[in-house]
Amino acid sequence: MKRILFVVSILIYALNSNAQQFSISDSAVISLLTCSPGEEVYAKFGHTAIRIVDKKNAFDIVFNYGIFSFETSNFYYKFIKGETDYQLGIYDTANFLPEYAQRNSMVVEQVLNLTPSEKKELFTLLMKNYEPENRTYRYNFIFDNCATRPRDKLLSALHGYLKFRKTSDAKTFRQWIGTYVGNDTWLKFGIDLVFGIHADRLATENESMFLPEVLMTQFQTAEINSHDGKTAKFVSERKILVQKTDLNDSNDSWLFKPMTFSIFLLIVGTIITIWDTKRRYYYKPFDAALFGITGLAGLIVFYLMLFSVHPLVQANLNILWLNPLNLIVVALFWIRRLRVALFFYLILNAVILLAALFAFALSAQSINVAAFPIIILLLMRSVSWVALTKKKIYRRRR
Repeated sequence: MKRILFVVSILIYALNSNAQQFSISDSAVISLLTCSPGEEVYAKFGHTAIRIVDKKNAFDIVFNYGIFSFETSNFYYKFIKGETDYQLGIYDTANFLPEYAQRNSMVVEQVLNLTPSEKKELFTLLMKNYEPENRTYRYNFIFDNCATRPRDKLLSALHGYLKFRKTSDAKTFRQWIGTYVGNDTWLKFGIDLVFGIHADRLATENESMFLPEVLMTQFQTAEINSHDGKTAKFVSERKILVQKTDLNDSNDSWLFKPMTFSIFLLIVGTIITIWDTKRRYYYKPFDAALFGITGLAGLIVFYLMLFSVHPLVQANLNILWLNPLNLIVVALFWIRRLRVALFFYLILNAVILLAALFAFALSAQSINVAAFPIIILLLMRSVSWVALTKKKIYRRRR
């Protein structure tokens, strides 16, 4: 009953910011909860939350910055554009943990070595953040998410400063993400297509904590440096609240990997090109599909570069081979009187594709290896069409 009354009191406080300030006892225990990655796309990188147990006030609650709803109007459009709003929620721990047990995610608890005044200050910050006008925030996958928010609140409550142990495990944002989604997966292929040059910058130690498990590792070895010169371990105890069951890895067959598909597509395109060369005729349906799909992907990349607020999708060199203008080319393949325009476009396209290969070879931007066969195929089909039609074009222009 006392726990229920406390939760009700929290809700009343949240609705009335002028209400009497709540506090917690000096004996309250505050910890960081880290949930291991799950199978769903939104759970691939794990999760972080703050737990507060106050036996004196008989409550055990979790502050969770990862609340969102797929039912939000235009959710996917807003997510792609980087305008997704997340919320801070308060859960009873007894209701929070079963969700992660059900999806077979380990939950690790790190009890934090905070002073009574730091605990009360953190609780005040969290409650202030839970007020209706403050609880919603603009989610950013890298720089403002369910791991960085708890970290920042914890650091704000410290009366000293936190010293992290330096690590040699430096990675770019793209590489960090690859460790969680795999290197030859369709999810990684899609991410690599929309991520630009900025994703290849080395993430600082602070920036790498956007990943919950990295944050957990950094906290485990961190030390609190107080203003009086004393040092202490930040984590006083580590324990597992939810254990993960080892399951047999059901890795997808290599037949369904992006690289396999790209190589298969290149082989098919090469066979068609040889066949076209022998019969001196161009097979348009294949190229209409090839240029149409890459053009549509290019339109998405172009849109993200211009309008998305995601910081890692700007300045994307994939636009060199995922050309949105390829959508127009699909129509040009079937309109005979516009063959001259198509001829010169494909010459220009071949030059741009060579420039893309040159840029990627110089490591101006990392590219998914499965994209190379597709780039080669686009270059092959462009050059083949130009070679097969140049005599007709020159004869027509005369």
